[in-house]
Amino acid sequence: MSFLRDLILGAPCPPGHKKEVDRLLKELLRIGRTDDFLSERPGQSFNLQCRHIRAREIGKRLDEIGGISLMEYAYQRVNKQLGSTLGEHLDFAWREVGSWG
Repeated sequence: MSFLRDLILGAPCPPGHKKEVDRLLKELLRIGRTDDFLSERPGQSFNLQCRHIRAREIGKRLDEIGGISLMEYAYQRVNKQLGSTLGEHLDFAWREVGSWG
């Protein structure tokens, strides 16, 4: 139920961070649409594990702002707006970021 509440009320973040979180979520969705969160080869925007570097930085910042609940909210937004395949890619890209699996 908390996810449904968050969708209605917005991201679960501390006061004063809403604009930054909105900006980060928009950027994360743009990355998913244009680059994906994973690559077959490292290089350019992808690290040696073929994970999108900026997407991982965004995950770290979301964790700093709101912990795992904010990261889960962002993941659910990606999953809902971009589909389950890109959601799975983000899940893997975020491995070992903050509290993420």
